[in-house]
Amino acid sequence: MTLVFDAGAFVAAERGDRQVMALLKAELLAGRTPVTHGGVVGQIWRGGQGRQVPVARLLDGVEVVPLDDELGRQAGVLLRHTGGRDVIDAAVVLLARDGDTILTSDPGDLASLAAEADIHLELANV
Repeated sequence: MTLVFDAGAFVAAERGDRQVMALLKAELLAGRTPVTHGGVVGQIWRGGQGRQVPVARLLDGVEVVPLDDELGRQAGVLLRHTGGRDVIDAAVVLLARDGDTILTSDPGDLASLAAEADIHLELANV
């Protein structure tokens, strides 16, 4: 099982939500590394200072994969099938595999993307 972070998880960390940091710690202690992609980082990163210190700490423990040509094309195809427009969300869903958990503040949109991609996952609201 992998823990996948969308932008909402990082925003929750920025707000001081200790649950997100606790989940990160638990994953690392279990020998698993949570994952996100570079598009999510672009949505949330504002320099890592001040209120963003928890975001920087969170990123230190997360594998950030590229939102490259292949992932971008797959996200575009998924959006064509759902009528959606958020490439970042579609790419987050495509990082997940059956049984994974996505930490999100937007479970509704991600649920429809996951259903279309036939990925059975848990959406943990933060």
